Parts: sequence; structure tokens; C-alpha cells
Amino acid sequence: MAQLRPFRSETRPEQLTDLRERLARTRLAPALSGQDWTHGTPPGYLAELLEYWRTEFDWGAAEERLNALPQFLAEVGGNTMHFVHAKGVGPRPFPLLFSHGWPGSFWEVHKIIGPLADPAAHGGDPADAFDVVAPSLPGYGFSPHPVTPGMTPTAMATLFNQLMTEVLGYSRYGAQGGDWGAQITSRLGRDHGDTVAGIHLNLIGATPVLDENSAPLSPAEEAFVAKTEEFFSEEGGYAQIQGTRPSTLAAGLSDSPAGLAAWIVEKFRAWSDCGGDVESVFSKDELLTDITLYWLTNSIATSTGLYYETMHTEGMLGRFVPGYVDVPTGFASFAKDNFTPPEEWVRRCYRLTRFTEFDRGGHFAALERPEELVTEIRELFRPLRA
Repeated sequence: MAQLRPFRSETRPEQLTDLRERLARTRLAPALSGQDWTHGTPPGYLAELLEYWRTEFDWGAAEERLNALPQFLAEVGGNTMHFVHAKGVGPRPFPLLFSHGWPGSFWEVHKIIGPLADPAAHGGDPADAFDVVAPSLPGYGFSPHPVTPGMTPTAMATLFNQLMTEVLGYSRYGAQGGDWGAQITSRLGRDHGDTVAGIHLNLIGATPVLDENSAPLSPAEEAFVAKTEEFFSEEGGYAQIQGTRPSTLAAGLSDSPAGLAAWIVEKFRAWSDCGGDVESVFSKDELLTDITLYWLTNSIATSTGLYYETMHTEGMLGRFVPGYVDVPTGFASFAKDNFTPPEEWVRRCYRLTRFTEFDRGGHFAALERPEELVTEIRELFRPLRA
């Protein structure tokens, strides 16, 4: 069993001084489209966010909220991994691995970790308690850059399985994820079904193998395929850049907090169910907690490396598992997520045992619709605990 080292975030005062000085020297770009977001993050909104970051945002308070989560470091497969490990309060807590995505972080778990780990304290049944494990993906936040190339979702799934079984000693566990977390979770189900009891997804992480023996696509499936292609055409530029020239992009984002904030906040707005007003779903403090975590750990370059490694090892859309994932699977489809496949498409990809559609919510389910996500996770894993 690997030795666990307790972890706390500790920011040096000079790091915050440097950040504020950089923010004070920001040179904003000219507005290309007034105050709307047609061309991306408009300088008017960005100026407001940056001024709040410089003069009002309390990173010390945010850091204390992060440090309230039980965090650890461990060596896993030659890599240092940071993770939350919250022990469940109940008769038989079931282990659950939560994998985040980009531009998120382990902090996404903070709204659901209490109800999952200690349901009785949140009006639930203690029999539904989970031991919640939430790693920072390698190269994200407090998990350092991987020591070797090839850190794809498949490689991360192997590392996460080692974390759960070899480091934490669980012989059987469940997994949940969206965004990159959905790809990692799908690979856990595909490659580690001997230890993974089931998986829950809030984004599709697989694609079916279609041949002459496959049932024809339904009209809903054809519409989904067309919508997916439209997404990559209109919204996929970020992935192409991060998958081909991440270091060039990161030279600006690692040096300019304004650039970093513009790059990240645009995705929180575009991918959430906010009706165009990002702060109707996320407060400035919530947005800046995530952005500051990337800034202080200087991890934007290493986070985008996941796109490069995946594209050059598993293909541009290697983020989708080919074939069938044969473990019990639950899928929560939130109306404004990037991809909302119909149930018949999901059944082509997974051994689907629970499928729920919601008319609200977007890409960041754990932050946007935590109560619904917690309910779905509880319902899926309740019969899988034995």
C-alpha cells in the first residue's frame, strides 16, 4: 500500500502580489462585437471580472474552502497524484471515484461531496453513503505534470484504477464523470470491469461500432450525429488548438491572467445552462476559484497536454471509446450539455441500466445541478453495492 501524504494548499503572499500587479497592467483587446459574445469573451465583461479578481476576490477564503476537503498526495504508477478522499458516514459506504474534466478541477466535487459521503446530514439515507475519491487529473491543479508522455484517458483510467485498488485498497468501486471524466470513466468500465461495479456519466464517453449488422439509426440518432458535428464545427476550435499547439497557446495563458480568465470563462458560459448570462449560474467567486487554481499552479499548459496526447496517440476523437462498455451504466442527460444523445444511442455504447433526461442543466452538472446528480448516482449504485 502506497503511503498517503495529507495535503493543504498554501499560497505565498508574493504569488498574490504578482497576480494583482499583472491584473493592474492588463491591456485589453479592442471589442470586435460590442458587448456580446459572438467572437468570444468580450473585453467589457472581461474588464469587470478582472477588476473584481484584483480588488475584491478573496483567494484566502476560497483556499480555506478548498482545504476543508480531505486531500492527499500519493505516488501512483510513478506519478504524484493529488486527490480528495472523503470517508462515508453510514453502515457500509461504497467507494466512488469522481473524475473531472477541462476547464474544471477537483473543486467541482465540493457541492456533491457532502450529500454523497454523509447523506443523513443532508436529509438522505445513511445506507446510501459513499467513500468519495476525487483526483486532480495528471497535469491539472495540484497533480503535477505526468513524468512520461502518452497520458491519455486510457492511461489515466489505469492510474485511477491503481489509485483505488493498490493505494486505497478497494477491491470494488463505482465511477462517475463528465467531460474528460466521462472518457476516463468509460475506459474504466471497458478495461477494468473486474473492479468497477458500474459507471455513471453525464456526458457520452463512447461511440458505437456501426456495421452492416447494426440497426439503422433512428431519426433522433441522426439528429444527434448532426448536432455533434455542428458542435465540433462551431465550438471545437479550442480542442484543435490544444490538441496541436498547446505550448504556443499556453505561452500567453501562463503569462497573462487576463488571457487565462478569458479562455476559461468563455467555456463556462458557452457550455452551461445560463441563457447567455454566465453569472446567473456561477458567481464571480466560483469562476475565479477555478481560474485562480489554474493560475497559481501554472497548470494550463499541462492540462491542455491531455488534448495533444489524446489526438496524437488515440486520434482526434480518441476521446470517445470505440465499441461497447459492458458494465452497468447510468446516464444523466442535461438539456444544455454539449452532447445530448438519445437513449437508443447510449444503449449502443453501454450496458445501460438507468437513463434520465433533465430539462435544465448543462455541462458542469456537479456545479449546476448537484441535487439531481446526487440522486442519479444514489439510484444507480443502490443495487450494485452488494
